[in-house]
Amino acid sequence: MPQTLDAAAVRSWCSLALEALGREREEIDAINVYPVADGDTGTNLYLTVESAAQAVEAVFAAHETGASVPAPGDAVRAMAHGALIGARGNSGTILAQLLRGMAEVLADAAPADSEGNGGAGDGGDRLAPALRRAAALAREAVAHPVEGTILSVASAAAEAAERSAAERSGTERNGAVDAGATVRAAYAGARAALAATPDQLPVLGRAGVVDAGGRGLLAVLGALVRSLTGETPAAFPMRHRRYEDPAAVASAIESCAPAGGPAFEVIYLLEADDRAVARLRTRLDGLGDSLVVVGGDGLWNVHIHVDDAGAAVEAGVEAGRPYRIRITHFGAAAEEPPERVQRAVVAVVPGEGLAGLCAEAGATTVLARPGEPPASGELVEAIRRAHAREVVLLPNDAALRHTAAAAAEQARTEGVRVALIPTRAAVQGIAALAVHQPDRRFDEDVVAMTTAAGATRYAELAVAERQSWTMAGICQAGDVLGLIDGDVAVIGADLAATAEAVLSRMLAAGGELVTLVLGDEVPDALADRLETYVRDGHLAVDTVVYRGGRQSVPLLIGVE
Repeated sequence: MPQTLDAAAVRSWCSLALEALGREREEIDAINVYPVADGDTGTNLYLTVESAAQAVEAVFAAHETGASVPAPGDAVRAMAHGALIGARGNSGTILAQLLRGMAEVLADAAPADSEGNGGAGDGGDRLAPALRRAAALAREAVAHPVEGTILSVASAAAEAAERSAAERSGTERNGAVDAGATVRAAYAGARAALAATPDQLPVLGRAGVVDAGGRGLLAVLGALVRSLTGETPAAFPMRHRRYEDPAAVASAIESCAPAGGPAFEVIYLLEADDRAVARLRTRLDGLGDSLVVVGGDGLWNVHIHVDDAGAAVEAGVEAGRPYRIRITHFGAAAEEPPERVQRAVVAVVPGEGLAGLCAEAGATTVLARPGEPPASGELVEAIRRAHAREVVLLPNDAALRHTAAAAAEQARTEGVRVALIPTRAAVQGIAALAVHQPDRRFDEDVVAMTTAAGATRYAELAVAERQSWTMAGICQAGDVLGLIDGDVAVIGADLAATAEAVLSRMLAAGGELVTLVLGDEVPDALADRLETYVRDGHLAVDTVVYRGGRQSVPLLIGVE
């Protein structure tokens, strides 16, 4: 029977790829010499796949309450979208485009028939075309493709898969192509191409290593083999055959470091149409090198190495709306690092307005945009950016508890003392930050912040997307839902009236301070009305109002 590439196989693929890259990340980082010897290719690929895996898990979580399982198309689309929004570095951005190319073909698959035959539902017929589309799309995304890189490895995988599928198509039952056989061939082709990269790209030959991005892609393809067949492909050596001694490799890599080159790596997500992106490519190509622009359907990930980081961002502003902007100075690692501060706070925030508020209070922030929760790697980066011996981590979302715990554990292995306060909403994080005192003992500060967060009840006003059962009864699409401490407590037709009902319930148990966080589209008049409502009914209760910016719900409420 042909192995099936269903939603479960996609989920397994992401999990196994993350496991493989986690295991090999440091070694891949160590052989990274092209296009810049900055030693982060393995880490960037890991973070990209982590984001893809989280997106697939979210699709499965949405089906947990029902009897159905995700459709294969939903799973592969989620994988590609997750990789796009989480893509890091040159190789991570290209990997995101490779996954997008595969998804374009695989997402159109029809379910296999009752006999389990053929169709794109089993993925056998579609894997070779998917790999071919992936390789082509990745090359289109790179301004100046270079052989001996991840692009060469991807092309070789596609060619080998096509040859295997063509050879077997006439012999398999009812013409169905064995997906396992196809992906085995793709892995073998990629492995051979990777071994040849030092002979294609002189800098790799001088350093005595294979291409780091291609090595990471081989790990991802090896995970696909395991997912479809249960077999673990033979390991591939990180070093090239002419350099067996790790010390010699390290010395050779150091000698390959370029004397010049752009000073900054700039990456951002961009909301823009196709025509604006075409103009953006042209402009950015004149500003720097290693330009990769991936994505489509209005959402893009832009990566470039430049000397003028501001100009690269300004070009994005002219094209559309850039966000999640990350600028890395290539020379930063060589500079003397500044002295660590004693203590810092890292907070996840749901909108730009709260990000500004928390930053003013001294916190390092991680922005969580609607539908785009941060990965653990982003939290680890924020902890590193805080550059402190002690860090208090505020996830501000119950769904991020596992992600935050993983980030805290990683940071601890790097010598940072991390306290994770399990804040479940942004208003709890604001309450914790308000009592933060960096000059008192760490444990005392954490206890005070935890107490303040725990004493803050939280609520949010959301709009129902479909009819469903709730703790407060049946809601219809378009109803306003008032959720208190995570459960639907009020169903209404009007945002203001529903908010008043929520406040009434919350203040019935007492309170001293009401915090209102308004989304972009909520008028100031609503805040005025709610302030009046609180003042008229509860004279001793104060109200503070913040603008949260673009956030997933129109209104957040906290009662301390």
